Amino acid sequence: MTGTHPHPTQAVVLAGGQGSRLRPYTDDRPKPMVEIPGTGTPIIGHQLAWLAAEGVTDAVVSCGHLAKVLQDWLASADLPLRVTTVVEPEPLGRGGGLKFAAASLPHPDRPWYATNGDIWTRFSLREMAAFHHERDAVATLALARPRIPWGAVETNEFGQVLDFIESPPSPYLINAGVYVFSAAFRDMLPDHGDHERTTFPRLARERRLAGFPLPQGAYWRAIDTAKDLTEAARELAG
Repeated sequence: MTGTHPHPTQAVVLAGGQGSRLRPYTDDRPKPMVEIPGTGTPIIGHQLAWLAAEGVTDAVVSCGHLAKVLQDWLASADLPLRVTTVVEPEPLGRGGGLKFAAASLPHPDRPWYATNGDIWTRFSLREMAAFHHERDAVATLALARPRIPWGAVETNEFGQVLDFIESPPSPYLINAGVYVFSAAFRDMLPDHGDHERTTFPRLARERRLAGFPLPQGAYWRAIDTAKDLTEAARELAG
């Protein structure tokens, strides 16, 4: 079945965030325009290269905070796919913003990917699309198991400390901010508000929402703070 379905060739990148926890980097640029140290390329540049490598030919970038900085960079960069930018006329919320951006996709009757603009990752989107198709899902979210930023302490039933574990993997899977959506999903989104409080829970109750665990060893990091930038650069060098 995996080889027979077409994987999406269009994507939405949500790049409107303020990035207040990344100041001073975001004082003069939106969060997706922050460069990963040592690469000379902003986060969104890495994302678009990844999407293109996974077969995406058209991307809609939803801009917000300091939109012109992002639009100017996209206009001057040598990009590996066609990019359209949209700016919300007013704050629409995450679900409303996604719906607004999706209206500019070139093929409204076909499935599409979406990704948050602050995610730096590498894994097979084609495999995720096959997973989505096989489960006949309306929406599929990638699931990551991040490392806990603190050291963990392991004890026995007597309360004796057995071991210290530095930054262990979380026992929980989290929403990794990368999605596959069927064509029908757009009409299920709210015009205003957050789809993660409305559309996703409804689809989950109907068993039409799937979760794709990132493959073992896949690289994933959300760039939220200056520490994330430093660690991303260190991991890249390693």
